[in-house]
Amino acid sequence: MISSFIRFSRLHTVIGTTISITVLFSIAVAFSDQSVLANLPLLGWTLLSCLGANIYIVGLNQITDVAIDKINKPYLPLASGAITLRTAYWWIGLSVLVSLVIAVWLGKYLLLTVMLSLLLGTMYSLPPIRLKRFYFWAAFCIIAVRGLIVNILLFLHFHDRVNGLETLPPLVWLLTATIFIYSIIIAWFKDLPDIEGDARHNIRTLSIQLGSRRVLWIGNGILLLAFASLIVYPWIADLRANTWFFSIVHLVFSLVLIWMATRIQLSQKESIARYYQFIWILFFLEYITFGLAGWI
Repeated sequence: MISSFIRFSRLHTVIGTTISITVLFSIAVAFSDQSVLANLPLLGWTLLSCLGANIYIVGLNQITDVAIDKINKPYLPLASGAITLRTAYWWIGLSVLVSLVIAVWLGKYLLLTVMLSLLLGTMYSLPPIRLKRFYFWAAFCIIAVRGLIVNILLFLHFHDRVNGLETLPPLVWLLTATIFIYSIIIAWFKDLPDIEGDARHNIRTLSIQLGSRRVLWIGNGILLLAFASLIVYPWIADLRANTWFFSIVHLVFSLVLIWMATRIQLSQKESIARYYQFIWILFFLEYITFGLAGWI
C-alpha cells in the first residue's frame, strides 16, 4: 500500500514541490536577519499543506484518467488495479482536508496559494470543464501554478511570516520568470510519451497538433535561450547573488541539455520519457541554483 501511495502521489511532482518550497523559504530567510532553525516549523507546516494540495491534484487527474492511463501509464496504481477508486477518493479527500486546515491556520498567502492551485487543478482534470483536453489551457494551468502562484505567493508567505514584509527582491522575480519558462516546457513535454492514449481519447495536446519532433526542438530552443539570458543577466543586474556561480552553472546546464537532446530517440517511448524526467531534474537543479546563489 505504501508503494501504491508513492506512485499515486507522482514522486517527481512531490520532489519538485518540496525543493521549490524549501528554496523559497531559504531565500526569504537569507534576505532577513532571522535564523533558519528558528523558522523550520513554518517550513514544515507549509510543506505539509502544499504536498496535500499536490497529492489532491495529481490524484484527481488519475481518477479521471483511468482509461487513458491504461494505455499511457499502466504502472499507475489505479490503472494497474493495485488500488480501488474508493481508496483513491479517500486519499485525495484526506490530502485536501489537511492542506486547507493548515493553510487557514498559517495565513492569507498560503491559503491563496492552496485555493488557486486546487481550483486550477480541479478545472484541469474534472469534467465538464476538463481543461487538459485543450493544449493551451492545459499548459496555462501548469504554468500558472508552478510558474507564478507558487513562486510569488509562497515567497510572500515566507517573507511576511519571517520579516513582516511584503516585497519581492529581484532574485525572486528572476526565479519566477525562469520557472515560468520551465513550466511551459514541462507542460509541452509531459505529453510527448502519451500521444497514443491522448489521441484515442480526444485530448488535443500540442504534441498531437504539431508533432513530437517540432515540439521537442521548439522547447529545447526556448530553454537554451533562457540559459543564455541567465548566463548574462546577473552581470548587468543587482541580484544580491553570486554572479560567477550563477553563470557557470547555467553554462553547464546548456551543454548538458544539448548533449542530452542529441541522444533522444523519438521512435522510442522510453527514450522520450527519460528525456522528460531529465527536464524535471533540470527544474529541481534550477531551484537549488537560485537558493545557493542567494546564500553564497
